[in-house]
Amino acid sequence: MKGKAAVLKGFRQPYEIQEFPLPDVEPGAILIKVSMANICGSDLHIWRGDLPIPIPPEGAIFGHEMTGRVAKLGAGVTTDSMGDSLKEGDRIVYCYFNPCGKCYQCLLGHRAACPNKLSNMTGSIQQPPHFLGGFAEYYYLRPGMFVFKVPDSLSDELVAPVNCALSQVIYGLIQAGLRFDDTVAIQGAGGLGLNAIAVAREMGAGQIIAIDGVPARLELAKQFGADATVDINQESALGKVFDLTKGRGADVVCELVGLPAVVPEGLMMVRQGGTYLEIGNISMGQSVPIDPSALVWGNKKIVGVVMYDPWVLPQALHFLERTRDKYPIGKVLSHKFPLSKINDAFNQAEWINRQKDVAITRAALTMG
Repeated sequence: MKGKAAVLKGFRQPYEIQEFPLPDVEPGAILIKVSMANICGSDLHIWRGDLPIPIPPEGAIFGHEMTGRVAKLGAGVTTDSMGDSLKEGDRIVYCYFNPCGKCYQCLLGHRAACPNKLSNMTGSIQQPPHFLGGFAEYYYLRPGMFVFKVPDSLSDELVAPVNCALSQVIYGLIQAGLRFDDTVAIQGAGGLGLNAIAVAREMGAGQIIAIDGVPARLELAKQFGADATVDINQESALGKVFDLTKGRGADVVCELVGLPAVVPEGLMMVRQGGTYLEIGNISMGQSVPIDPSALVWGNKKIVGVVMYDPWVLPQALHFLERTRDKYPIGKVLSHKFPLSKINDAFNQAEWINRQKDVAITRAALTMG
Protein backbone atom coordinates (compact mmCIF):
# COMPACT_ATOMS: atom_id res chain seq x y z
CA MET A 1 0.00 0.00 0.00
CA LYS A 2 1.02 3.58 -0.62
CA GLY A 3 0.03 7.01 0.61
CA LYS A 4 0.21 10.45 -0.95
CA ALA A 5 2.15 13.37 0.47
CA ALA A 6 2.86 16.97 -0.51
CA VAL A 7 6.61 17.44 -0.98
CA LEU A 8 8.31 20.83 -0.87
CA LYS A 9 11.63 21.00 -2.75
CA GLY A 10 12.44 24.67 -2.36
CA PHE A 11 11.32 27.84 -0.60
CA ARG A 12 8.34 29.53 -2.25
CA GLN A 13 8.17 26.65 -4.70
CA PRO A 14 4.96 24.71 -5.43
CA TYR A 15 4.35 21.49 -3.54
CA GLU A 16 4.52 18.25 -5.51
CA ILE A 17 2.17 15.36 -4.75
CA GLN A 18 4.15 12.12 -4.49
CA GLU A 19 3.41 8.58 -3.32
CA PHE A 20 5.37 6.64 -0.73
CA PRO A 21 5.02 3.06 0.53
CA LEU A 22 3.40 2.72 3.93
CA PRO A 23 6.10 1.84 6.46
CA ASP A 24 6.25 -1.18 8.70
CA VAL A 25 5.21 -0.01 12.17
CA GLU A 26 7.90 -0.69 14.74
CA PRO A 27 7.05 -1.67 18.34
CA GLY A 28 5.71 1.31 20.27
CA ALA A 29 4.93 3.36 17.14
CA ILE A 30 1.60 4.32 15.55
CA LEU A 31 0.74 4.87 11.90
CA ILE A 32 -1.94 7.54 11.62
CA LYS A 33 -4.38 8.10 8.78
CA VAL A 34 -4.51 11.90 8.70
CA SER A 35 -8.03 13.30 8.35
CA MET A 36 -7.27 17.03 8.49
CA ALA A 37 -4.11 19.16 8.57
CA ASN A 38 -4.21 22.93 9.00
CA ILE A 39 -1.85 25.46 7.45
CA CYS A 40 -0.38 27.16 10.49
CA GLY A 41 1.47 30.46 10.39
CA SER A 42 4.65 28.48 11.04
CA ASP A 43 4.06 26.54 7.82
CA LEU A 44 3.90 29.83 5.93
CA HIS A 45 7.17 30.93 7.54
CA ILE A 46 8.80 27.65 6.47
CA TRP A 47 7.44 27.93 2.93
CA ARG A 48 8.75 31.50 2.62
CA GLY A 49 12.18 30.50 3.93
CA ASP A 50 11.92 32.65 7.05
CA LEU A 51 13.30 29.83 9.22
CA PRO A 52 16.76 28.27 8.88
CA ILE A 53 15.36 24.85 7.97
CA PRO A 54 17.30 23.17 5.16
CA ILE A 55 15.33 21.40 2.44
CA PRO A 56 17.22 18.41 1.00
CA PRO A 57 17.31 17.82 -2.77
CA GLU A 58 14.61 15.15 -2.54
CA GLY A 59 12.37 17.59 -0.70
CA ALA A 60 10.59 17.45 2.64
CA ILE A 61 7.10 16.88 4.03
CA PHE A 62 6.00 19.63 6.38
CA GLY A 63 2.82 20.29 8.38
CA HIS A 64 2.20 19.72 12.07
CA GLU A 65 -1.26 21.04 13.08
CA MET A 66 -3.40 17.98 12.44
CA THR A 67 -5.56 15.12 13.63
CA GLY A 68 -6.43 11.65 12.37
CA ARG A 69 -7.28 8.03 13.13
CA VAL A 70 -5.15 5.08 14.14
CA ALA A 71 -4.28 3.15 10.98
CA LYS A 72 -1.98 0.63 12.64
CA LEU A 73 -0.61 0.11 16.14
CA GLY A 74 2.92 -1.09 16.73
CA ALA A 75 3.50 -4.03 19.04
CA GLY A 76 2.95 -3.16 22.68
CA VAL A 77 0.68 -0.15 22.07
CA THR A 78 -2.68 -0.83 23.70
CA THR A 79 -3.51 2.51 25.34
CA ASP A 80 -3.04 6.23 24.82
CA SER A 81 -0.88 8.37 27.11
CA MET A 82 -3.70 8.63 29.67
CA GLY A 83 -4.17 4.85 29.86
CA ASP A 84 -7.37 4.72 27.80
CA SER A 85 -7.64 1.72 25.47
CA LEU A 86 -6.53 2.38 21.91
CA LYS A 87 -7.40 0.45 18.76
CA GLU A 88 -7.33 0.86 15.00
CA GLY A 89 -9.89 3.40 13.83
CA ASP A 90 -9.81 5.48 17.02
CA ARG A 91 -9.62 9.24 16.51
CA ILE A 92 -6.56 10.74 18.16
CA VAL A 93 -4.62 13.93 18.73
CA TYR A 94 -0.91 13.94 19.47
CA CYS A 95 2.17 16.08 20.03
CA TYR A 96 3.93 16.67 16.73
CA PHE A 97 7.23 17.01 18.62
CA ASN A 98 9.00 14.48 20.81
CA PRO A 99 10.78 15.65 23.99
CA CYS A 100 13.71 13.34 24.65
CA GLY A 101 13.01 12.94 28.39
CA LYS A 102 16.74 12.76 29.14
CA CYS A 103 18.14 16.27 28.76
CA TYR A 104 18.58 18.89 31.49
CA GLN A 105 15.36 20.68 30.51
CA CYS A 106 13.27 17.49 30.40
CA LEU A 107 14.62 16.39 33.79
CA LEU A 108 13.43 19.72 35.21
CA GLY A 109 9.98 19.07 33.74
CA HIS A 110 10.36 21.70 31.01
CA ARG A 111 9.57 19.43 28.06
CA ALA A 112 8.59 22.35 25.82
CA ALA A 113 12.16 23.62 26.17
CA CYS A 114 13.78 20.32 25.16
CA PRO A 115 16.49 21.12 22.56
CA ASN A 116 15.96 17.70 20.97
CA LYS A 117 12.18 17.83 20.65
CA LEU A 118 12.07 18.04 16.85
CA SER A 119 14.28 15.00 16.27
CA ASN A 120 11.24 12.98 15.14
CA MET A 121 10.95 15.22 12.05
CA THR A 122 14.49 14.55 10.82
CA GLY A 123 15.47 12.04 8.17
CA SER A 124 15.02 11.65 4.45
CA ILE A 125 11.52 11.14 3.06
CA GLN A 126 13.09 8.59 0.71
CA GLN A 127 13.68 6.27 3.66
CA PRO A 128 11.06 4.70 5.95
CA PRO A 129 8.97 5.87 7.68
CA HIS A 130 8.67 8.52 4.91
CA PHE A 131 5.68 10.30 6.48
CA LEU A 132 7.39 12.88 8.70
CA GLY A 133 4.91 15.75 8.29
CA GLY A 134 1.18 16.41 8.36
CA PHE A 135 0.67 17.40 4.72
CA ALA A 136 0.13 13.79 3.76
CA GLU A 137 -2.42 11.02 3.95
CA TYR A 138 -0.43 9.34 6.73
CA TYR A 139 1.75 10.41 9.63
CA TYR A 140 4.19 8.25 11.56
CA LEU A 141 4.18 8.67 15.33
CA ARG A 142 7.47 7.36 16.65
CA PRO A 143 7.71 5.24 19.83
CA GLY A 144 7.28 7.18 23.04
CA MET A 145 5.42 10.14 21.55
CA PHE A 146 2.33 11.46 23.34
CA VAL A 147 -1.10 10.53 22.00
CA PHE A 148 -4.64 11.03 23.31
CA LYS A 149 -8.03 9.73 22.22
CA VAL A 150 -10.50 12.29 20.91
CA PRO A 151 -14.08 12.37 22.26
CA ASP A 152 -16.73 11.52 19.67
CA SER A 153 -18.47 14.81 20.43
CA LEU A 154 -15.66 16.83 18.83
CA SER A 155 -15.41 17.28 15.06
CA ASP A 156 -12.14 17.21 13.11
CA GLU A 157 -12.59 20.93 12.45
CA LEU A 158 -12.44 21.57 16.20
CA VAL A 159 -9.69 19.07 16.92
CA ALA A 160 -7.21 19.84 14.12
CA PRO A 161 -5.84 23.01 15.84
CA VAL A 162 -5.55 21.32 19.25
CA ASN A 163 -1.96 20.11 18.93
CA CYS A 164 -0.65 23.54 17.94
CA ALA A 165 -2.64 26.79 18.20
CA LEU A 166 -4.95 25.89 21.06
CA SER A 167 -2.43 24.07 23.25
CA GLN A 168 0.18 26.73 22.51
CA VAL A 169 -1.93 29.59 23.88
CA ILE A 170 -3.16 27.57 26.88
CA TYR A 171 0.42 26.83 27.87
CA GLY A 172 1.55 30.36 27.08
CA LEU A 173 -1.10 32.06 29.22
CA ILE A 174 -0.30 29.73 32.10
CA GLN A 175 3.43 30.50 31.76
CA ALA A 176 2.63 34.22 31.67
CA GLY A 177 0.85 33.89 35.01
CA LEU A 178 -2.59 35.09 33.92
CA ARG A 179 -4.71 35.63 37.02
CA PHE A 180 -8.39 36.10 37.77
CA ASP A 181 -9.68 39.54 36.69
CA ASP A 182 -6.51 40.44 34.78
CA THR A 183 -6.69 42.68 31.73
CA VAL A 184 -5.29 40.94 28.64
CA ALA A 185 -4.36 42.66 25.38
CA ILE A 186 -4.13 40.37 22.34
CA GLN A 187 -1.96 41.58 19.44
CA GLY A 188 -3.35 39.71 16.43
CA ALA A 189 -6.80 38.14 16.02
CA GLY A 190 -5.83 35.27 13.74
CA GLY A 191 -5.87 31.58 14.66
CA LEU A 192 -3.67 32.01 17.74
CA GLY A 193 -5.35 35.21 18.85
CA LEU A 194 -8.92 33.93 18.64
CA ASN A 195 -8.05 30.82 20.62
CA ALA A 196 -6.23 32.95 23.18
CA ILE A 197 -9.28 35.19 23.66
CA ALA A 198 -11.52 32.23 24.47
CA VAL A 199 -8.91 30.62 26.73
CA ALA A 200 -8.26 33.87 28.62
CA ARG A 201 -12.01 34.28 29.12
CA GLU A 202 -12.26 30.78 30.60
CA MET A 203 -9.23 31.43 32.81
CA GLY A 204 -11.04 34.34 34.41
CA ALA A 205 -9.68 37.39 32.62
CA GLY A 206 -11.59 40.50 33.63
CA GLN A 207 -11.07 42.47 30.42
CA ILE A 208 -9.83 41.29 27.00
CA ILE A 209 -8.75 43.74 24.30
CA ALA A 210 -8.24 42.39 20.76
CA ILE A 211 -5.96 44.32 18.39
CA ASP A 212 -5.90 43.77 14.62
CA GLY A 213 -6.24 45.59 11.32
CA VAL A 214 -8.87 43.40 9.68
CA PRO A 215 -12.47 44.29 10.60
CA ALA A 216 -13.75 40.74 9.94
CA ARG A 217 -11.25 39.33 12.42
CA LEU A 218 -12.15 41.93 15.03
CA GLU A 219 -15.82 41.08 14.66
CA LEU A 220 -14.97 37.41 15.18
CA ALA A 221 -12.87 38.39 18.21
CA LYS A 222 -16.00 39.81 19.85
CA GLN A 223 -17.78 36.51 19.30
CA PHE A 224 -14.87 34.75 21.00
CA GLY A 225 -15.22 36.91 24.11
CA ALA A 226 -13.25 40.11 23.52
CA ASP A 227 -14.65 43.02 25.55
CA ALA A 228 -13.09 45.65 23.30
CA THR A 229 -11.41 45.73 19.90
CA VAL A 230 -8.89 48.06 18.30
CA ASP A 231 -8.63 48.54 14.54
CA ILE A 232 -5.05 49.70 14.12
CA ASN A 233 -6.01 51.40 10.86
CA GLN A 234 -8.44 53.64 12.72
CA GLU A 235 -6.98 54.34 16.16
CA SER A 236 -3.94 53.97 18.39
CA ALA A 237 -3.75 50.58 20.06
CA LEU A 238 -1.55 51.96 22.84
CA GLY A 239 -3.91 54.84 23.50
CA LYS A 240 -6.95 52.57 23.56
CA VAL A 241 -5.33 50.12 25.98
CA PHE A 242 -4.38 52.96 28.31
CA ASP A 243 -7.88 54.44 28.11
CA LEU A 244 -9.46 51.10 28.98
CA THR A 245 -7.10 50.51 31.92
CA LYS A 246 -7.22 54.01 33.43
CA GLY A 247 -3.69 54.70 32.20
CA ARG A 248 -2.27 51.62 33.90
CA GLY A 249 -1.69 49.26 30.98
CA ALA A 250 -2.62 45.60 30.59
CA ASP A 251 -1.58 42.93 33.06
CA VAL A 252 -0.68 40.57 30.22
CA VAL A 253 -0.01 41.52 26.60
CA CYS A 254 0.22 38.68 24.06
CA GLU A 255 2.11 38.95 20.76
CA LEU A 256 0.29 36.51 18.48
CA VAL A 257 0.62 38.12 15.06
CA GLY A 258 4.23 37.26 14.20
CA LEU A 259 5.41 40.74 13.19
CA PRO A 260 8.51 42.07 15.02
CA ALA A 261 7.36 45.65 14.46
CA VAL A 262 4.52 45.27 16.99
CA VAL A 263 6.82 44.33 19.88
CA PRO A 264 7.95 47.81 21.03
CA GLU A 265 4.37 49.06 21.24
CA GLY A 266 3.29 45.82 22.92
CA LEU A 267 5.91 46.26 25.63
CA MET A 268 4.66 49.79 26.22
CA MET A 269 1.12 48.43 26.73
CA VAL A 270 2.26 46.26 29.65
CA ARG A 271 1.55 47.74 33.06
CA GLN A 272 4.37 48.11 35.56
CA GLY A 273 4.94 44.66 37.01
CA GLY A 274 3.08 43.03 34.11
CA THR A 275 4.09 40.42 31.54
CA TYR A 276 4.66 40.41 27.79
CA LEU A 277 3.94 36.99 26.27
CA GLU A 278 5.86 36.42 23.03
CA ILE A 279 4.64 33.52 20.87
CA GLY A 280 4.19 34.76 17.31
CA ASN A 281 7.69 35.83 16.26
CA ILE A 282 9.35 32.56 15.33
CA SER A 283 11.40 33.83 12.36
CA MET A 284 15.06 34.09 13.35
CA GLY A 285 17.42 36.94 12.58
CA GLN A 286 14.89 39.75 12.86
CA SER A 287 15.24 42.58 15.34
CA VAL A 288 13.51 45.70 16.56
CA PRO A 289 14.80 48.50 18.80
CA ILE A 290 13.54 48.53 22.38
CA ASP A 291 14.50 50.54 25.45
CA PRO A 292 15.66 47.99 28.08
CA SER A 293 15.38 50.59 30.84
CA ALA A 294 11.59 50.51 30.40
CA LEU A 295 11.68 46.86 31.45
CA VAL A 296 13.89 47.62 34.43
CA TRP A 297 12.01 50.66 35.71
CA GLY A 298 8.71 49.04 34.91
CA ASN A 299 9.54 45.69 36.52
CA LYS A 300 8.14 44.09 33.37
CA LYS A 301 8.69 40.49 32.32
CA ILE A 302 9.01 38.98 28.85
CA VAL A 303 7.99 35.33 28.57
CA GLY A 304 8.86 33.52 25.35
CA VAL A 305 6.99 30.30 24.59
CA VAL A 306 7.19 27.82 21.75
CA MET A 307 5.20 24.56 21.77
CA TYR A 308 3.98 23.25 25.14
CA ASP A 309 4.28 20.49 27.69
CA PRO A 310 2.33 17.33 26.70
CA TRP A 311 -0.05 17.53 29.68
CA VAL A 312 -1.72 20.48 27.93
CA LEU A 313 -3.28 18.30 25.20
CA PRO A 314 -5.93 16.56 27.35
CA GLN A 315 -6.72 19.91 28.98
CA ALA A 316 -7.24 21.38 25.51
CA LEU A 317 -9.67 18.57 24.64
CA HIS A 318 -11.60 19.14 27.86
CA PHE A 319 -11.71 22.86 27.07
CA LEU A 320 -13.29 22.11 23.69
CA GLU A 321 -15.82 19.73 25.22
CA ARG A 322 -16.94 22.42 27.69
CA THR A 323 -16.97 25.38 25.31
CA ARG A 324 -17.71 24.09 21.78
CA ASP A 325 -21.22 25.64 21.95
CA LYS A 326 -20.10 28.76 23.83
CA TYR A 327 -17.63 30.14 21.29
CA PRO A 328 -17.64 29.87 17.46
CA ILE A 329 -14.44 27.84 17.58
CA GLY A 330 -15.22 26.15 14.29
CA LYS A 331 -14.99 29.52 12.54
CA VAL A 332 -11.24 29.63 13.16
CA LEU A 333 -11.11 27.25 10.21
CA SER A 334 -12.23 29.43 7.34
CA HIS A 335 -11.25 27.50 4.18
CA LYS A 336 -10.89 23.80 3.28
CA PHE A 337 -9.01 22.23 0.38
CA PRO A 338 -8.21 18.65 -0.67
CA LEU A 339 -4.55 17.64 -0.38
CA SER A 340 -4.25 17.81 -4.18
CA LYS A 341 -5.00 21.55 -3.98
CA ILE A 342 -2.34 22.36 -1.40
CA ASN A 343 -0.80 25.07 -3.60
CA ASP A 344 -4.16 26.81 -3.87
CA ALA A 345 -4.47 26.52 -0.08
CA PHE A 346 -1.07 28.15 0.50
CA ASN A 347 -1.80 30.92 -1.97
CA GLN A 348 -5.06 31.62 -0.14
CA ALA A 349 -3.49 31.44 3.32
CA GLU A 350 -0.49 33.63 2.50
CA TRP A 351 -1.23 37.01 4.06
CA ILE A 352 2.12 38.75 4.27
CA ASN A 353 1.38 41.19 1.41
CA ARG A 354 -2.33 41.65 1.97
CA GLN A 355 -2.88 42.13 5.69
CA LYS A 356 -5.50 44.82 5.19
CA ASP A 357 -8.05 42.79 3.25
CA VAL A 358 -7.58 39.16 4.21
CA ALA A 359 -10.15 37.68 6.57
CA ILE A 360 -8.84 34.11 6.55
CA THR A 361 -7.81 32.67 9.91
CA ARG A 362 -6.91 29.05 9.12
CA ALA A 363 -6.94 26.97 5.93
CA ALA A 364 -7.16 23.18 6.23
CA LEU A 365 -6.29 20.25 4.00
CA THR A 366 -8.75 17.37 4.08
CA MET A 367 -7.51 13.90 3.23
CA GLY A 368 -10.82 12.26 2.37
